[in-house]
Amino acid sequence: MKGRCFPAADVCDDDLDDEAALLKVLSDPHRLRIFVTLSRAKSEVCVCDFTDGLPLLQPTVSHHLKLLKEAGLIESTRRGTWIYYRLSSGAKSRLKATFNLLLSAKRAA
Repeated sequence: MKGRCFPAADVCDDDLDDEAALLKVLSDPHRLRIFVTLSRAKSEVCVCDFTDGLPLLQPTVSHHLKLLKEAGLIESTRRGTWIYYRLSSGAKSRLKATFNLLLSAKRAA
């Protein structure tokens, strides 16, 4: 075949919509910092720590936290006027499964 590479690549046709959505949520540097902070924290983190520690205004921090929560990556508890955040119980295993799928030599069933 003229003009064609040989052998032809077996282009992935797996449904990766869920994985793409998860990675999209984590693709923002501020959301990724929030996620990493929570993954390294020994206990819950107060929202005030994120508003103090990120170069963002409070409404933007809240927006990022909301997106992470909607994605099922974090959970929160309100105590008085403050909200405390932590990773959801399945966040780490979900990310590990996502990367294992994306980097595996085998195709998804």
